[in-house]
Amino acid sequence: MRFTLRRRGPSRFQRAADGSMTLMEHLQELRMRLFRASLAIVAGFAVGLVLAQPVFELLQDPYCNLPGVRRADGGCPMTQLGPADGFLLKLKIALWVGLIVAAPVWLYQLWAFIAPGLHRHERRYAYAFTAIAAPLFIAGAALAYFVVDKGLTFLLESGVTGLETQLEVTRYVSFVTNMIMIFGVAFEFPLVVLMLNIVGLASAKRLLGWWRVAVFLFFAFSAIVTPTPDPFGMTALAICLSALYFGAVGLAFLNDKRRARSRSAYADVPDDEASPLDYTPEPVTASEPLPPVSPVTPPQPVERDYDDMT
Repeated sequence: MRFTLRRRGPSRFQRAADGSMTLMEHLQELRMRLFRASLAIVAGFAVGLVLAQPVFELLQDPYCNLPGVRRADGGCPMTQLGPADGFLLKLKIALWVGLIVAAPVWLYQLWAFIAPGLHRHERRYAYAFTAIAAPLFIAGAALAYFVVDKGLTFLLESGVTGLETQLEVTRYVSFVTNMIMIFGVAFEFPLVVLMLNIVGLASAKRLLGWWRVAVFLFFAFSAIVTPTPDPFGMTALAICLSALYFGAVGLAFLNDKRRARSRSAYADVPDDEASPLDYTPEPVTASEPLPPVSPVTPPQPVERDYDDMT
């Protein structure tokens, strides 16, 4: 019995990178990636249904910590206008939690579909940007939660007096989640600054020269996107964005220095000058003599008691 080893061909990644995949294979690859990402989101949604109540209590804490809101038994009443508002709110929170829990899976599926079309250095930059983007978004979300915790008191105490404070639950949760999304996305702005420097559209000196305009735009942006009219949230977001901008400019200076060191060897050579070629012929010497070759012995006949058909 003969056993043959199956030769493995190029992987899907290699075939997609070298362009040998057909259009139908690309569509099948996209369908497979979407199916796996959907399964991960469904599984995360099931986890989110279990964690929906603790997450809601965490989002409710800034309101419950206000003076006079929490009851003696520890309850924190909120108003529900529609009969299905509480159920729909639980599904909404579960979906958000599911997207966060399943993020490593669906982000990997997205990256696995896009990465074959990128060069190696582009994939390296994508890894670095992804590693920086996640902590920046988490930092922005944490700042938003802190701003809500401090700014909610200002909102409720700076209005007209004589009102009984009891917030509607869906509008309150939308207010908190919108703040988290706005602050998290705003904290990704330094990546845009670094991208402009890496692709060569703006040098570090030029970015530093724009600092007055950048700080003004940060305060204007913070005043527009921050839902609370109090100055606390606007100032906190603008100061953090300004600090991140100067940090990105510092990284841009390091990148410019690295780029200058790599170009220093060719600093005195014009861009349109061709590299010099050496046309001096090299002498051809005689090669060493080859050793004598011994004759090959003829093969010995093999004795067998069966013919060629068996």
